[in-house]
Amino acid sequence: MSKPYIQILFKLKPLQPASEILMAEMAEVGFESFVELDDGLEAYIPEGDWRKSLLDNISFIQKSEYDIQYTQETINPKNWNEVWESDFKPIVVDERCAVRATFHEPIATEYELIITPKMSFGTGHHQTTHMMLKYLLDTDIEGKSVLDMGCGTGVLAILAEKKGGGPIDAIDIEPWCYENTKENALLNNCKSIHSHQGDSSLLVDKKYDVIIANINKNVLIHDISLYSVCLNPEGTLILSGFYTSDLKDIQNSCIGGQLDYVSHLEKQNWVAAKFSKR
Repeated sequence: MSKPYIQILFKLKPLQPASEILMAEMAEVGFESFVELDDGLEAYIPEGDWRKSLLDNISFIQKSEYDIQYTQETINPKNWNEVWESDFKPIVVDERCAVRATFHEPIATEYELIITPKMSFGTGHHQTTHMMLKYLLDTDIEGKSVLDMGCGTGVLAILAEKKGGGPIDAIDIEPWCYENTKENALLNNCKSIHSHQGDSSLLVDKKYDVIIANINKNVLIHDISLYSVCLNPEGTLILSGFYTSDLKDIQNSCIGGQLDYVSHLEKQNWVAAKFSKR
């Protein structure tokens, strides 16, 4: 990518739940990627979208019960990729699924996903991606059509194909996610993943057996009715990208779409929820 990014480096005391809450609020105002640190958080936004007033709109920063300090730096594309490579460590989910980069040693698990994350969200480290991987491991995907909405690196679509799913549409609004998903699908020898750049407007006349969407609360609530239209009867919808306190709002948005609540997972105040189409 040719455009530079603005990095905001936060030091947080106490770290939790400050890091998770701050990440959610910053995503709402346009920050695209995050790196969680032992003592804080790095947040990134394209330089062209940055303005100082964005931080003034984040109410959490003003909360007196937390010690929040931050610095700002411009990061060029080369340094951005170096940040990912230096921070990206392999993970294993439920001893069944490993996510690693090309520069890591192979990991002997039932499913091994190899990704080059670049500027895309979805390495498995964040609580939401981790829970989505966990749900996919426990969901019957064999022979089923799949939509991965907000695909990021394409890691969820890749696991879906490795579990026998297909065809699979992987959609993200960001061009580098579209490109990164294509690269990662090729890296994993995937044949059934079709990467698309765009939003939910691409879903007209589409039908799926399984829909997975790891985005944020506002986008999910806006698009849930469309997901329902696209989901075949007895199909599965798995959502994440929101907090425990948001679960009721997500459930209420599903009611009108004939989507029945099945279960949910929680990890450090983040939630993934599973629904079934009547």
